[in-house]
Amino acid sequence: MPHCDANELRRISALATRSTHERFAVVDAALLDRKAADAAANARLREMHQFHGSDTSSLHRMLNAVEPGSYIRPHRHLHPPKAECFIILRGLVGFAFFDDQGRAADEDLILLDAQYGPFAVDIRPGVWHMLVSMSPGSVLFEIKPGPYDPLDDKDFAPWAPAPDSSGAQAWLTEQELRLRSRFGLP
Repeated sequence: MPHCDANELRRISALATRSTHERFAVVDAALLDRKAADAAANARLREMHQFHGSDTSSLHRMLNAVEPGSYIRPHRHLHPPKAECFIILRGLVGFAFFDDQGRAADEDLILLDAQYGPFAVDIRPGVWHMLVSMSPGSVLFEIKPGPYDPLDDKDFAPWAPAPDSSGAQAWLTEQELRLRSRFGLP
């Protein structure tokens, strides 16, 4: 299998696909297009594509396609401690970094811009963070240590609304407006 194309993806959940490559896979425009389309069609407005072989892999590498309006609750990776790195491949994605009380100063906001940069952010273990898609078709490459265990992968911020709560969309809109204001986006 010389590269990763549509025939080499396997759906592993309602939110994710996995590469079936044996030797190597490439990230090309067709894969970005497919994942962006999958995210736009998904009720949660996001979609993941995994390159690692399983949840028990020691290094996780994945694409995260995130559409505007997708609420990713602020979280941290503390137990066990895990760093994360995000590299923007397409679009605009804002990040907010919070203290333990849920405050983020202007210097705690960044915008990854695939066209002009900055292009990546590296996050230390235990840092509260969230990401907000600022343009349709945004896709990030994410790297973090494994294994993945849904019981302890993330500590969700107690000061931010749960995704299914009545205040979640209003809180997301507030964060998006703050990022747009900070970076002069319409």
